[in-house]
Amino acid sequence: MCSPQHQPDGPQLGTSRRLFLRNAGLVGAAAAAAGVTGAPAAAAQPPSVEARDAEHRRGRPDPDNPRFTLVVMPDTQYLFDDQSIHPEPIEASFRYILDNSKDENIVFMSHLGDLTQNGQKNEFDAISKAFGLLDRSDVGYSVVAGNHDVGSGGNDQRGNTLYLDAFGPHRFRKASTFGGASPDGYNTYHLFRAAGREWLVLALDWRLSAAGFTWAQNVIAQHPGTPVILTTHELVYANHPGDQAHLSGYGQQLWDKLIAGNDQIFLTLNGHYWPAGRTTRRNNAGNDVHLHITNYQNRYYGGAAMIRLYRFDLARNTIDVETISPWVMGQAGSKLNALERQEIELTSDQDRFSVPIDFEQRFSGFAPVPARAARPASRMLIPGTVAYWRFDRTHQDGTPLSDSDQIPDLSGNGNDLVKETVPGSPADALTWSSEHHPDQPGHGSIFFTGHQHPLRGAYLQTVPQAPLNQATFASGYTIEAFFKLPANWNSRNDAWSALLSRWGMSGDANKTGSDPQEPVATLSLSGGPELQWAMYPLNRNDIVTNWSHELPLDTWWHVAVVNDGRHTTMYVDGCPVVRNPSTVANGITTLNMPWMLGGYEYGGKLDQVLHAFIGDVRIVNRALPVSTFMTA
Repeated sequence: MCSPQHQPDGPQLGTSRRLFLRNAGLVGAAAAAAGVTGAPAAAAQPPSVEARDAEHRRGRPDPDNPRFTLVVMPDTQYLFDDQSIHPEPIEASFRYILDNSKDENIVFMSHLGDLTQNGQKNEFDAISKAFGLLDRSDVGYSVVAGNHDVGSGGNDQRGNTLYLDAFGPHRFRKASTFGGASPDGYNTYHLFRAAGREWLVLALDWRLSAAGFTWAQNVIAQHPGTPVILTTHELVYANHPGDQAHLSGYGQQLWDKLIAGNDQIFLTLNGHYWPAGRTTRRNNAGNDVHLHITNYQNRYYGGAAMIRLYRFDLARNTIDVETISPWVMGQAGSKLNALERQEIELTSDQDRFSVPIDFEQRFSGFAPVPARAARPASRMLIPGTVAYWRFDRTHQDGTPLSDSDQIPDLSGNGNDLVKETVPGSPADALTWSSEHHPDQPGHGSIFFTGHQHPLRGAYLQTVPQAPLNQATFASGYTIEAFFKLPANWNSRNDAWSALLSRWGMSGDANKTGSDPQEPVATLSLSGGPELQWAMYPLNRNDIVTNWSHELPLDTWWHVAVVNDGRHTTMYVDGCPVVRNPSTVANGITTLNMPWMLGGYEYGGKLDQVLHAFIGDVRIVNRALPVSTFMTA
């Protein structure tokens, strides 16, 4: 049944839905345009299916792209109603899928049931022919039986029907996404790869038997690490436009017997009722399940085979949902009637919205992403490495570094680090930590608790005899570090502190083109906080800078500054920033003084101490592909 609200006792299979619409004041969609059986007067006669097939050479979905699209089509019953057969809208939607499959990375299409109005052979013959567009292009799709397809009595043990003749398991045998079917044929599951992983669509009959529930449970159990999207004809409903959706009586059974206890089910899609609506419920594992109803048969032209585009974006942890009518869109070049203009795209909060989902966290209970193991320091010592420091020693979190602690340069070049403490600072101004960036080779860091007003804290600097102190990097360099600014970082006390800097005022190096009290080189944090690489090259009298975007706090970052002997580029988490000067910048000026981790000089004295975590730091005397440190 499909009704405007939750009305289980409304018109059933074989009753006059057209009479119901007329009495409700909604009749006239198809009939007003061209009579009961004719096509609308404004619609041009489309080319034959065979002719259009020749135009479509579908690109295959990209299984590794973090962005992909699932297409959802709800009740199409009014387009296939006895002698009133109108395949044009559904064919337009299928052609949209074919035409946009590559650009949208469309991986699958799910129909939500009530394909037909009366479950008659001529109705199934017509819609089956339309689905041939997808079959011939090997588009993965699923269908489910609605009450208008199979009748409202019984369940998935009802035996053979015209629905099974048209859309039973035999139809999907050759499909690359088909996983299998229940013995009765009314329930199927489908698998596709997207965003680098497997996904499962569980397509369930409108009424499950005990055997159906057992079958569905077994399918989920046989795919223990796979996220599941459940599609069925009836599950939730909304009383009025804009209302939150609620479980129907049968929907409550589905929730209690299947959904709540299976954490893998994170999204459910159903039709049957209108208006469109959605809700979120917590399952037994305490995780969100998003339940959506989409159905437009009450709208102009029986919904015109509207489709929903569920655009998954795992890079943004979001599903963007859009509802469109490709059939009406295809007529936009001609004069649209008043009702068609309202149907091109639906923009209410129930039809166009975004669903934020932290996919990694949401799936962690059944498919946890294993933490990346630490990599040995020897793997990081690529040719040209002049210094490499890491902090993954075995220490309790919060253990202070003692004054005698020395951080060895793992490159073997003697650029060891020693602790320097601001007078009056507490003993725990510099502590060991197990925190680290997920892609960091070493699994540890140092926590700097610097403070500017008054100046307090501790930092690390290279020993006086370190070869790094004299290095000028005339042929290029790569400087990279992992770091995190804590949640209580603030610009008043912490701005312009440095991750890495070099002792020595530019004025003392006869660099007079900018502020002569600035250090000769520093990788600092502005009040934004933004990263700034500011240094005086060998071939210039003034300072050259690179800037990042504003960095959110309490987040681990990787920064790399890469110079090829002429041009310097800053990368944040492997991505180039926009503010990279085109100025020729050769080498780094030196006064043969130490480098500092966590300290910043101005005017010849220590001016600021860092408030942040620093993980692995590496310096190489040549330009590197920025990904080498994070992916090695």
